Amino acid sequence: MNKGKVTAKDVMLYIPNKIGYLRVLTMVISLFFMPRYPTVTTLVYGVSCLLDALDGTMARKYDQCSQLGAVLDMVSDRSTTACLICYLCVAYSQKFYVVIFLQLMNSLDLSSHYIHMYATLTCSNKKSHKTIDSNENWLLYMYYSSRKVLFTICALNEVFYMSLYWLSFRESLVWSKLGFWCFVVTLPGYVFKQVANVIQLNRAVVMLAESDAYLANDKKN
Repeated sequence: MNKGKVTAKDVMLYIPNKIGYLRVLTMVISLFFMPRYPTVTTLVYGVSCLLDALDGTMARKYDQCSQLGAVLDMVSDRSTTACLICYLCVAYSQKFYVVIFLQLMNSLDLSSHYIHMYATLTCSNKKSHKTIDSNENWLLYMYYSSRKVLFTICALNEVFYMSLYWLSFRESLVWSKLGFWCFVVTLPGYVFKQVANVIQLNRAVVMLAESDAYLANDKKN
C-alpha cells in the first residue's frame, strides 16, 4: 500500500476485503461439490463461513474499515446463504412446503438486511448498519452490539441450513444423524435470527417512512 494518499485500488486490496474475495471464491467452489460430495462441501463451505469472523477482526486490527468492506461483508453473507438455499430448494423439490418455507426465509433475510442497511446509511448519521442504540429494541441491540452474540447466532443460522443439507443425503446414516442433531441444536438460534430479521425490517421501514414524512412536510413549509 502507498505510504501517501490512499487510492481506490489500495482500498480494494485491504486485507479484510481480500478475505471477502476469498469467501466468495470458496463459496463458488463449494457449489460444484454440493450435489454429490457432502464432506468436501462441508469443509469448503465451512471455510467460507469461518472467514466471515476474520474480516472484521482484520479490519479493526489494521485500521482498514471501509464502506466497500461493509457492503462486501453483507453481500457475501447473503449470497453464501442464498446459494445454499437454492440448492436445498432443488434437493427438497418434492416437498413443496419445505421449498416455500425456504423461499420465504431467504426473501426475509435478503430484504430485511438490504432495507436495514439502506435506511441506516440514508436516514441517520451512523456509519454502520450494525450500530444500534441501547434505547432501541433490546433484542436487536443485543444482536448487533455483542460480537459474541452476533457470531454465535450467525453460526447457528448457517449450521441450521447445513443440517438440512446433510439431511438431504437420506441414504447415508452418518449424514442423516448429523443433520438431525444439528437441526435440533441450532433451531433456537435460527428462530432468534429470523425474529431479528423481522424486527430490523420493521425498524428500517419506520425509519424510511419517518424520513419521507419529514421531507414531505418540509416541502410544504
